[in-house]
Amino acid sequence: MELFFTIILVIASLLMILLVLLHKGRGGGLSDMFGGGMSSSLGGSSVAERNLDRFTIGVGVIWFAVVVALGLLKAY
Repeated sequence: MELFFTIILVIASLLMILLVLLHKGRGGGLSDMFGGGMSSSLGGSSVAERNLDRFTIGVGVIWFAVVVALGLLKAY
């Protein structure tokens, strides 16, 4: 069971990294330094951006639940 949760955790972690990197930069940070300041006028309120937000939150909840489950498995 612990191996299953570990595999899910690795997959969720890699997916979270990918999803966070796909988000549009809000400006003023590292995203401007690497060319994020020259973005088009497409706002963050598009359907694709909202779906990306929802998917990122969903994967984050799964990641958190797996971390808690692994912690409980290790405790007993």
